[in-house]
Amino acid sequence: MRRGHLLASTAGPEIPVERLSVARRAQVYPQVSLTAADLVDTPVAVAPSSITVSDALRLSRRRHARVLACGSDAHVLVEDLARAETLGLGDLGAAELWRPLPVVEPHAPELRVRRVLSEGAPAVIVRGRAGGAVVRGADPRTVSLAARMNAAVPASTREALAAVTRLAAAHGARAFLAGGLVRDVWRGETGAARDLDVVIEGDGPGIARALAGELGGTLVEHERFLTASVETAAHGRIDVVTARTERYERPGALPRVLPGSIAQDLRRRDFTVNAMAVELDSGTFGLLDPLGGITDLARRRLRILHPLSFVEDPTRMLRAARYAARLGLTADRWTLRCHALALRLAPYPALSATRLAAELERLLAEPSPGTALRLAVRAGVLRVLHPRWRPERATGRCLAALDASLAWASAHRLAAPLTVAALALATDQSAPVAAALPERLGLSGERLHRVRRALDESARLAARVRAAGARSEVARVLHEAGGVALVLLHLSETGVARERVDWYVREGRAMTPELSGDDVIGLGIPRGPQVSEVLQVLRDGRLDGRFVDRQAEIRYVRALTRSEERKG
Repeated sequence: MRRGHLLASTAGPEIPVERLSVARRAQVYPQVSLTAADLVDTPVAVAPSSITVSDALRLSRRRHARVLACGSDAHVLVEDLARAETLGLGDLGAAELWRPLPVVEPHAPELRVRRVLSEGAPAVIVRGRAGGAVVRGADPRTVSLAARMNAAVPASTREALAAVTRLAAAHGARAFLAGGLVRDVWRGETGAARDLDVVIEGDGPGIARALAGELGGTLVEHERFLTASVETAAHGRIDVVTARTERYERPGALPRVLPGSIAQDLRRRDFTVNAMAVELDSGTFGLLDPLGGITDLARRRLRILHPLSFVEDPTRMLRAARYAARLGLTADRWTLRCHALALRLAPYPALSATRLAAELERLLAEPSPGTALRLAVRAGVLRVLHPRWRPERATGRCLAALDASLAWASAHRLAAPLTVAALALATDQSAPVAAALPERLGLSGERLHRVRRALDESARLAARVRAAGARSEVARVLHEAGGVALVLLHLSETGVARERVDWYVREGRAMTPELSGDDVIGLGIPRGPQVSEVLQVLRDGRLDGRFVDRQAEIRYVRALTRSEERKG
């Protein structure tokens, strides 16, 4: 075929020969190497460091910028400004929402920028006159966790996940495993069998209903939050959550919830180490880590997802102490700065006592709750419970004794963990704080009354216990005080007082005379109040070692009867 004719092909349209070009062998062709400047996709608006959130948001929108520079180095994302405005914080200084965004030179290679974005950075600042920011990140790398899942998760749990995956596919949905189990599987914890947190892109409650039917479990739905829980005998609890977005309209209030994607669901969570998921439908257990949780685990770093995370949900400050104690993580400087901002914005009237109590109970269920609570106290979190709360000398003693006292109170059925924590935190506080704190932790009714009474009478009770002579007197004082007061003494006292409380709970309160009321009546004591009086004397005698057996008690009662007869 001559030059200029058309090449005919059954695979596509006819193409003129003149438009074809053929690569020459051994020809050197220039390579295209993109730099950071080539990747810029938004300008950076510049504003004074004193600008407020509302003014900064208006400026950013006029400039069509997604990043704002407040002053020299304080870079703020417009999405954080919008979040603050929604929370009613328009008068807050925009620079308070600063993020530690990585900064690169314009000639930095594309690979470096992509790597930083894939590790969880929300944006990369590019210096220079033609600079700006790169906010369009690449998809995060996906790593198969199949081997780790098989090693760490029991077969029964994998069977439950298989059922979830199958039911999700039948409903045209996608299923993901999320939450702490994913984190612990990555860390290599074996036997990681616990409540499952399953996220569904689709109808989560519908799949939960089907799952309850298949596994023979009980179902509890929470329609407002698009969640449901399936409780099973073989697999424990399975929380099925519709992938969702959240919108907080007041600091500390519950959010409004709307269905969303798995990417949006991970971005609504608390810390990067919990913002990971495993996809279930492919069978390869691919790990999704869009916010850099793996990197933070490797660096033993605890990092929140945005600067108002603690403001939106102040219970996350208690959660931070819990994870720091259990996982050995340390909050980075930026997270600590955001923590301090949340404390400055306290109090949080919309934060309910129920939510505070639930988070504190989770903390108290940790292997070392005393350590976690000490971290919370050191970080000032208790000011969320009451703005005038301050750690006193007794606070340290109580928190040092907390783990032992929790185990002791549980073993002897004296008080629930939340009651023990309320006592530890309210001891030695001013009267208004001591009265308000237990109620802020959700205590009410008779339980609240007992805690307040124990706090009011603690010093006098301790003095009476130390001053008591015979064991019978110690027992009488502690019997009148009640179980909650005993726990407070165990927490706050040392030396003689604590030893006597421990003796009373272990031995003294269970000690009774061998003779019963009927036995005493049979020995000649008339029915009526005198029977109780005689039994009390017998019990005191047993405690003090005067009556060592049944015969000694009988001799005493007979002698008492003869004495009464002679008087008569």
